[in-house]
Amino acid sequence: MSFELDTLHHAITWLLKPVIAILALSVIIAVLEAGLAMGERLFGLRAMRDSGNADAVVKLARHRLERADLLGRIPPMLGLMATIIPLGPGLAALGQGDPAQLAQAVTTAFDATVLGLIAGIIGLVIGKLRRRWYEDVLEVLEAQP
Repeated sequence: MSFELDTLHHAITWLLKPVIAILALSVIIAVLEAGLAMGERLFGLRAMRDSGNADAVVKLARHRLERADLLGRIPPMLGLMATIIPLGPGLAALGQGDPAQLAQAVTTAFDATVLGLIAGIIGLVIGKLRRRWYEDVLEVLEAQP
């Protein structure tokens, strides 16, 4: 039983670095997505309205909203995962009289939480704004003869 638990513990601990790397990448993607949304707001929406092609707008909107929704949901979950993973070894170290390792684990946990929340917040805001923008464009297109 102890061997299986040790194996499970090592496998889960191994996940920490890839999850943190994905979180950092998520923040970069969120910033890029925010830039794309600003360009879309300044230039793209007008071009969509002028095109008169509601089907193309719906297809593009679906794709971009799905991307924003994923960005709003997955990084916070990964942030929680990267919060919990280091706390196990940190608490075990505290039980063995090593508070410095617990402090390091808690720091890692909080940093991971912040990364996940930053990317998630950006994704949620972009998704909400885009929904409103695309609805406005589609209303204009549907009102045209």
